[in-house]
Amino acid sequence: MVIVTVETTIIEGPVFGVDIQSGDIRGDSPSYALVVLEDGQIERDVVSFRKLCRLLADREPSRLATDNAYELAEDKDALVGFLRQLPSATTLVQVTGDERPEPLSRVAHRHGVPYGKKPMKEAEAAARLAAANVGCEVSAFTNTTTVKVARGRSTGKGGWSQDRYTRRIHGSVKKMAGKVEAKLTEATLEFDKDVTEKYGGFSNAVFTVEATPDEIPISTHRAGDTRIEIDRERRDGISYEPLVTRRDRVIVGIDPGTTTAAAVVSLDGRVLNVFSSRTVDTAGVIEWLIDQGRPLIVAADVTPMPQTVEQFRRSFDATRWVPPSDIPVDEKVHRTRDHEYENDHERDAMAAGLYAFDDHKDQFERIAEKTPRQFDREEVIAHVVAGGASVEAALRELSDEPEQKTDEPTHEVRELSAEERRIKELERQVSRLQTYTEELEAQLTERDETLEEYKDALSEAKRQERRKARERREISQRNREINRLERERNEARERADELEAKLDRLKELWKLDHSNVDAVAGERDLVSVKPIEQFTKRAIDETDESIGLTSGDIVYFRDASGAGRSTAKKLAEIEPRVVLREGGLSDVADEVLFEAEIPVGPADEVSIQEIDELAVVDDSEIEAIIDDWNERAAEREREQKASMVDELISEHRADTQRSSGG
Repeated sequence: MVIVTVETTIIEGPVFGVDIQSGDIRGDSPSYALVVLEDGQIERDVVSFRKLCRLLADREPSRLATDNAYELAEDKDALVGFLRQLPSATTLVQVTGDERPEPLSRVAHRHGVPYGKKPMKEAEAAARLAAANVGCEVSAFTNTTTVKVARGRSTGKGGWSQDRYTRRIHGSVKKMAGKVEAKLTEATLEFDKDVTEKYGGFSNAVFTVEATPDEIPISTHRAGDTRIEIDRERRDGISYEPLVTRRDRVIVGIDPGTTTAAAVVSLDGRVLNVFSSRTVDTAGVIEWLIDQGRPLIVAADVTPMPQTVEQFRRSFDATRWVPPSDIPVDEKVHRTRDHEYENDHERDAMAAGLYAFDDHKDQFERIAEKTPRQFDREEVIAHVVAGGASVEAALRELSDEPEQKTDEPTHEVRELSAEERRIKELERQVSRLQTYTEELEAQLTERDETLEEYKDALSEAKRQERRKARERREISQRNREINRLERERNEARERADELEAKLDRLKELWKLDHSNVDAVAGERDLVSVKPIEQFTKRAIDETDESIGLTSGDIVYFRDASGAGRSTAKKLAEIEPRVVLREGGLSDVADEVLFEAEIPVGPADEVSIQEIDELAVVDDSEIEAIIDDWNERAAEREREQKASMVDELISEHRADTQRSSGG
């Protein structure tokens, strides 16, 4: 293993950079180029996947950097398993970005990091970029951890009485749960507890802690009657979160109007984000833009620049860009064809930003070519574009070295000897080094103080965030309970209203059925009618069960067709006062009802008023139906008697003729 000294960003713990040396993670025995940055030193080695995992467990680096996380796992499930096995203090960093990574060469060039195509060079570039807080943290877990205290052995066996054995195990679980709760409380961690009580104590206790496993003063444990399991809460998928929120120089396209839209484009032409809203004011849009980066150019798709866009430009003191003439819609559609947007306003803002980039692209490339690696390319571009300076002037302005001034001597001095010149040169060098050392010590002290302040602020922020998270969960639970109770209340009110209305109708019908009808109906003499859907035995039975059928009822069939002899006899046994019908009645049923002397009439000859299952009708109309039926029945009887007389005469004549012939 080769070890050399390098300068790196100060991070607690080593930084590992890896890249596939040979083989493939989906095949057999892949090997990795490994670079370790720690305390200003760099180590290089080629290791197997198994050895890499051992080194991660032994040294617990602060970051494991790679240009593609799927070089360490064959698929999503395998990547989740790899992340689960990582030490809690180790962060997996994909230095090339999120789900759609950039080429490592481009990222390294943008941040001034040496790059080579060999695996060891790529591993070193990844490590240096991660040490400089470049890239995204790859995570499959949240900051919530579950600590479970459970039985360490089954309660199915025991060396003595079964009850005593079970009680002892449950008592041990309860005792261990109390110790875990005490440690979590002592560490000022926010947590929820859920226990399952059993005979003699607890069968298990689950603590949901708002912290990562390394922040919890408890480890996985199994001994005797109890065991402790620690597991981080799983996310829905793989997340990619930037290590730091970087505020790079960007180009902003604005489309003002009733709906304000903004698009953010990087200095290499990538669309970073788009935004549109009908309700957000100017201050809200400015706040959103501040989160995206530092606007270098503000662009519009029309000329002259609208006043609203000019206000945005002045807010950021950015350079103005407008097209020579208003950009046609078809050109905007064509320029934004490779990007996604939700509406025409976002498309117009995006087109303005992309056309502004196109107009400055060659200038950006020339500046980048002239910018040495140790300078921030974006800052040089900003000085040239915004300030109108040359590249050389921008480099002088950004340089940390003061310009050398030529001192003109006022008198001649003797020429120093070689030793004297060497001594003076060394004295000046010592003086510079002492001054530089003092500056570094002051900076180091200041950084230590700042670091402590940040640590304190971070701890306080974590405590506040845990408290707020707990409050949010409680509020959410209460809101859900309130919504559930309100729904039940509203449903109960609606049901009560329905039942009250139905009760009123039933009371009215009861009065019609049991009271002086004239007093209830005023001048009209109303009687109740009992509707039946069909003239079938089943329909008659259902109506009898629901509202009852008794002798003297007025029965109304909504469909009287299809009744047979047995059905008609069943109705005749009830002895209704009258039968009202819709549609025709079969001859058989009509004959049975006629013989039972039950009047039958068409329902369309009376005015039936229905209320739910019951109805009422004017008694005078019913009497008219009965009178009409009586007339038709008398006529029918006369016809039947005449027919019988004719039949008797015919039979007598036939008998007389047979006697004469004999």
